[in-house]
Amino acid sequence: MSKINDLIKELCPNGVEYKYFYSVAKYIRGITYNKSNETEEVDSYKVLRANNITLDSNKLNFEDVKKVHKFVRVKDEQWLKKGDILICAGSGSKEHIGKVAYIAEDIDYTFGGFMGVIRCNKSINSSFMFHILTSNIFREHIGITINSTTINNINNQTFENLSIPIPPLEVQEEIIRILDKFGELEAELESELESELEARKSQYEFWREKLLNTGNSNQEYIALGDIGKVCMCKRIMKNETSDSGDVPFYKIGTFGKQADAYISYDIFNDYKKRFSYPKKGEILVSCSGTIGRSVVFDGEDAYFQDSNIVWLSNDESKVLNKFLYYFYQTSPWNISDGGTIKRLYNNQFISAKVPLYSLEEQKKIVNILERFDKLINDISEGLPAEIELRRKQYDYYRNKLLSFEELSCE
Repeated sequence: MSKINDLIKELCPNGVEYKYFYSVAKYIRGITYNKSNETEEVDSYKVLRANNITLDSNKLNFEDVKKVHKFVRVKDEQWLKKGDILICAGSGSKEHIGKVAYIAEDIDYTFGGFMGVIRCNKSINSSFMFHILTSNIFREHIGITINSTTINNINNQTFENLSIPIPPLEVQEEIIRILDKFGELEAELESELESELEARKSQYEFWREKLLNTGNSNQEYIALGDIGKVCMCKRIMKNETSDSGDVPFYKIGTFGKQADAYISYDIFNDYKKRFSYPKKGEILVSCSGTIGRSVVFDGEDAYFQDSNIVWLSNDESKVLNKFLYYFYQTSPWNISDGGTIKRLYNNQFISAKVPLYSLEEQKKIVNILERFDKLINDISEGLPAEIELRRKQYDYYRNKLLSFEELSCE
């Protein structure tokens, strides 16, 4: 940081000039087109939209890029160029509005009508402008200037009163170097942690297969149908659910996640009393979607979609439920195609054979795999926390580096 301090003392000891946005850059809105103009044809225009800016990192991604027919009008200035800054100009979410991504090279893409591009002149380095637009300077400005309860929108007027510090180019370049280095360190850390997580997962899978001995023909096995029966909850009709309520109802799409439907206590207590219901510790299994996804039932009030989420009613006299939990992760099912949709049927479920160990041996295996589980979860939880910590550090130094005393006109 000493170099930047020396540069500021040498080149702008009395402060820096602040200029309004339109004296250093211009703002260009994207193309307009109808849904009917979209196509899958190869010979078409590729269009970037709001979802192509990664929300938490201000980086460009090319997931779900739309294409439009070439009869859609695209002006010369609406093609993305090296040094452009793509910005989300219209969104129903204040979190997305104003998010930016830097275009590091010329690319054969245009951008949609709810997007904009900021293109700088020679008085400001475009990378410096990018850092300005991710800083508090811009976030606070659009927070004041945008006033809408439903649709947020950045337009030409949004930038009219945006005042930007314009230090000498040498100072801009040194600030860019420092902030880009922070970004590189964050990316390196993320890569290292993800590699560590993948290594631990591979290690876990190796020991799970080894401990469960699923590939050993000399191992004694027992069919799941010989230790219990497949059960499921009573069917819940759509008119029995609501968006909020007493008891969460898990469908295949929300199984193992956050419920988005609920049933009343009256229905829950009635069905729980008259029909099958899992006991605490039994292992719930998905039979469609992500087949074989398993969750240990925690005993909390909840209800589950019939036939798509099942469990083995098991007294644990031969096989522990927690042992089954790890066994299910080896995907022992002989899955067949039911028409166009793959699913796990009851006869496939009960015919799967689990390695038979003594209960004492099962406890030891479960204990080892639980420790692996904890290690992986600790890394998984620590990864976003560590990245967020680095991001806050970056935000702090960015805002500090971009805070200049304004040059006095006196």
